[in-house]
Amino acid sequence: MKIDKAKTKPLILTGIVIIADQITKAFIASNWPIDHRNPIVDVFNNGFLQIFHVRNKALAFSLGENLPEPVKPVLFVVLPLIVLAVLVWYYFRSDEFTNLQRWAVAGILGGGIGNLIDRIVRRDEGVVDFISVKMPEWFVWDRWPTFNVADSAVVVCCLLLFFTIIFIRNKPENEKLKGNTE
Repeated sequence: MKIDKAKTKPLILTGIVIIADQITKAFIASNWPIDHRNPIVDVFNNGFLQIFHVRNKALAFSLGENLPEPVKPVLFVVLPLIVLAVLVWYYFRSDEFTNLQRWAVAGILGGGIGNLIDRIVRRDEGVVDFISVKMPEWFVWDRWPTFNVADSAVVVCCLLLFFTIIFIRNKPENEKLKGNTE
């Protein structure tokens, strides 16, 4: 079986995201007590970017927090594991992704795996979240829900993937279109 460098190279980002996520979570978890009211650090001394140590025992934005305990492992571990496995399968089987889209998918995989590790290893304590950003006055919330490196990678890379799918055409499609116009 031939290894396709174009498909494997972006997986470097997957590894970087997982490592950065786990190192930052381990640092926060081992150095500061859990406290959602008092920031550990106010990065710019103006309240815009603060570091807290909180735990999320649910999904993004605390979705599913009140679900029955027997349901949580299925929704929080098994389902994401299936989604990640399907994404990896499609990533390697498909030739439809552009290079930029492959890097975006690799970032999504890294973030998904990073949070999945927490859900398995820290299942009783919850996923470590620590980054808090103040929102503009016109926004619904005063602060964005606290997040981590994995969450950041998933959100940024999902947005990147979405916009590239909407606005950037795949090379093979462009070449096909060129061939039809001549």
